[in-house]
Amino acid sequence: MTKDLTTGSPMRLILGFALPTLLGMLFQQLYNMMDTMIVGKLLGATALAAVGSTGSINFFVIGFCMGVCNGFAIPVAQRMGAGDYSQMRRYVANAAWLAIAFAAVLTVATGLLCGTILTVMNTPADIYEGAYWYIFIIFMGIPATFLYNLLAAIIRSLGDSKTPVYFLAMSSVLNIGLDLAFILVFRLGVAGASLATVLSQGVSGLACLVYMVKKFPILHMSREERQLDIRSCRALCFMGVPMGLQYSITAIGSIFLQSAVNSLGSLYVAGVAAGSKLFQLLGCPYDAMGATMATYCGQNVGAVKLDRLGKGVRACSLLGLIYALIAFGGMLLFAPQGAMLFLDPTEPELATLVDLTAQYIRTLTAFFFPLALVNIVRFSIQGMGFSGLAILAGVMEMIARTAVGVIFVPMFGYTAACFASPAAWVCADLFLIPACMGSINRLRKIYEKEGPVAK
Repeated sequence: MTKDLTTGSPMRLILGFALPTLLGMLFQQLYNMMDTMIVGKLLGATALAAVGSTGSINFFVIGFCMGVCNGFAIPVAQRMGAGDYSQMRRYVANAAWLAIAFAAVLTVATGLLCGTILTVMNTPADIYEGAYWYIFIIFMGIPATFLYNLLAAIIRSLGDSKTPVYFLAMSSVLNIGLDLAFILVFRLGVAGASLATVLSQGVSGLACLVYMVKKFPILHMSREERQLDIRSCRALCFMGVPMGLQYSITAIGSIFLQSAVNSLGSLYVAGVAAGSKLFQLLGCPYDAMGATMATYCGQNVGAVKLDRLGKGVRACSLLGLIYALIAFGGMLLFAPQGAMLFLDPTEPELATLVDLTAQYIRTLTAFFFPLALVNIVRFSIQGMGFSGLAILAGVMEMIARTAVGVIFVPMFGYTAACFASPAAWVCADLFLIPACMGSINRLRKIYEKEGPVAK
């Protein structure tokens, strides 16, 4: 049930690992997108804006959870590559203890503060109630978020990128059914959409847990390996917390930007909401490439095969460039049709909403190669063990988005908001590319002192 990424062609390994990961992320985006699609088509633009207005705060919190889980999996991948299976199991057990603690604290804190946060973000009055109930239920589902993302990350760190896909497919179908039931039958509105998301993710997490217990004998732990170990927790937090903070710091800029968009009115909020969901779908290949490179680099560092690191980054960057050209060409031709996935054809201002959504997604896809480098290089650095550098990259993104939201959106309006993320990606790349080269050189110096570097 495991896969060794330390031998063989980097391009072939990366592509073979990334494709199942991509399929899984497409399913994950599908059940995330179903909220927006069903809400937009069944409940209208106001309800769509309510869901969309929570996007940045959702990313701030849920992104932290996902980043922490991905970070916890990196020491697991490194010990897997090194063949140190006892310590690998100890990391898995202590990652579970830490996830329980993080989930408990975050669920309570966000549940108490979500109303205050929406007020500070200038959420329009006509969508405030819907936004509150949507994000409150999402926050109450943080334990389910930790459950699935931690287990999926651990499974991928062992070289198995296929298994999480099956459970996400099941979860996606369940989410669609629950969305329709809660909105059409039980009349729960946007709250029903968030409840469907939480329940679906919880089911996929439980399915991963049962499968791991039955199918991964390499994870069967002794009593000693299951015990809380401070040294292991420290190592896990050293990797996981910076990755989580990187997401959250990046999201701070998104919060400022969302506040600026909110001030433009609910029509523009709905346009950004639809465009953002389409972007999340189109951006899935880069998420898959990032997850692949974290595992690839983690295993190769563990095996001390440092010459494979640069080869892997270059191979994956080539894949990212090819996809960037395809995505931009596709949106030049079909952006309006993509917008209609999330909009009600009977909307009074449908033409304007389609134009706003198309403008947003075309601007973002024009800068997809810088986004490719952000994901590929950042996750490679994290897989090498230098998660702290990810925080600095997140700071660069935060500064760029905040500057656009605070300075340029009031001056130039919606067009400036469309360029916020591209500006953030370019700024992050200016830091990440030299940081990646520096990380590889640093590893060489570290291991040269201990002995010859494997190839």
